[in-house]
Amino acid sequence: MEKTGKVKFFDECRGFGFIIMDQTQDEVYMHLADTEEYLEKNDRVAFELIRGKRGTRAVKVRIIKN
Repeated sequence: MEKTGKVKFFDECRGFGFIIMDQTQDEVYMHLADTEEYLEKNDRVAFELIRGKRGTRAVKVRIIKN
């Protein structure tokens, strides 16, 4: 199921960031390889969650167009 949220932090040079989920206000990790476009802090995004070796992370991250 697709989730939504806002980019809290994203460092393209280091290749990772965090999203604050709308549904729970929890913070979820994302990696540059799992994004579909360039992201910046405060972008509204949609994504899916998967359980990886190091915990839950966001994948298929994309900006929500207004």
